[in-house]
Amino acid sequence: MKYVGTAEAAKALGISRVAVLKKIATGQIKAIKIGRVWAVEESSLPTVGRTPTASDRKRIAAAVRKSVDEYGEALRKLGSE
Repeated sequence: MKYVGTAEAAKALGISRVAVLKKIATGQIKAIKIGRVWAVEESSLPTVGRTPTASDRKRIAAAVRKSVDEYGEALRKLGSE
């Protein structure tokens, strides 16, 4: 298992280090505490820049279909402006 620090996790997520610590506290991000420092599981970070797996592609396709179903008309109107 690979780990990164909270600063690197914050950069990867595009949020502040404090926000990462809050997500660790609520269990949204998996991490372990080593002394006074948190080590974030790399697997709990987004896979930006990596090739998505088949299950990732299925999840993304389902999310896109749901968005288009729910907001299709609004998206069409925004696209015509």
